[in-house]
Amino acid sequence: MAEGARDSVWVWRGLFVLAVMVMLFLRILPLRAEAGSLPGPDLLMCLCCAWVLRRPDHLPALLIAGVVLVEDMLLMRPPGLWAALMLIGTEFLRSRAAFSRELTLVSEWVMVAVVMLAMLLANRFIIALTMLPQPGLGLTLVQFVFSILAYPVVVGGLRLAFGLRKPATGEVDAKGRPL
Repeated sequence: MAEGARDSVWVWRGLFVLAVMVMLFLRILPLRAEAGSLPGPDLLMCLCCAWVLRRPDHLPALLIAGVVLVEDMLLMRPPGLWAALMLIGTEFLRSRAAFSRELTLVSEWVMVAVVMLAMLLANRFIIALTMLPQPGLGLTLVQFVFSILAYPVVVGGLRLAFGLRKPATGEVDAKGRPL
């Protein structure tokens, strides 16, 4: 009975939303008030990419877009821009989820790094095109590097905290559907 409750897609979606809420709460806390500090990794981007590659059926596109839109509003970024880019990036990764089953963590890491870089460069290009103020390229690249370095930690955290792993080839869910 407990196995069936844990296998429910809604439980996984609730865990994702809970993890996002905790990350957003910690991100908006005024813990580092000093100017000139380095930006931290974008853990929400890492979480979305890792979760979509492990269990693409758990995260619908609207859920990803919704939580990133809330993050946009809380962090006072252009509303919807980063949400749209995250949606495009995660849908690209979702379409390669079956291919990534056989990839090692290093190969998956490189694939995710390329997708993250494309999302960050597209974001900078669109913001520059609309002539909005944006942080320097150096800070954006530092955040990108920290995000890439945080990705394996997020993958390990998902494995340890939630037991989230890639499905094995030929694995089926409780209803007999292939994963």
